[in-house]
Amino acid sequence: MDNAHLTRKQHEFFTFIVDYKKENEVWPTYREIADHFGYASPNSVTQNIQALLKKGYLVKRNDEEYDLPSDKKSLLGETEEQEGIPIRGLIAAGSLQEAVEANLGSITLDTLFPNLDDLFALRVTGFSMKDVGIYDGDFVLLMDTDVKNGDIGAVLYDGETSLKKIYWDDNGLRLEPANEDYDDIFIEPDVFEEVRIIGKYIGHVNRQGFQRAIPLVA
Repeated sequence: MDNAHLTRKQHEFFTFIVDYKKENEVWPTYREIADHFGYASPNSVTQNIQALLKKGYLVKRNDEEYDLPSDKKSLLGETEEQEGIPIRGLIAAGSLQEAVEANLGSITLDTLFPNLDDLFALRVTGFSMKDVGIYDGDFVLLMDTDVKNGDIGAVLYDGETSLKKIYWDDNGLRLEPANEDYDDIFIEPDVFEEVRIIGKYIGHVNRQGFQRAIPLVA
């Protein structure tokens, strides 16, 4: 399940159990959690844990104990060894050469995306970007970086988000879809401060795998 935002109380609960696990190498008992927060009943502990499971901040192991999902293991100072694409040798890109087989390591996410810490993904709903190959249900990869005129980016405006081609001019901000069935969205300059560019589109993931964004031609 996709991660969702926590309420303030859920965040405090999550922070406490993670800090306890990090310090004591075991999860706190229901009674220890209840005593810490002053809950009258362990039922309140159960409700918070169920909420964290539902929102993807905890997972259930085979032994029915809860744990952190792999993408949050770093909160405990734990890291899982990254699996990658094996590099099996050398191949000539000039004249023919003898084949060289060797174990040269692997290509990991860090190799493919040098700025991995600045990346995040959102799942697409709708078809306004289908003409650039982005369909409902795909996962778009976004980078926390500057967006240039004509780039595809994710925009937050008036509490709503949209993935569009972004253009600035004297008339304001224009969000252009990649589907003729949808109209451009115009945002006037006097409300620019209410607009936030969430991230620049660098590619997306669908059933065929990773599709990299086509660079703009200068």
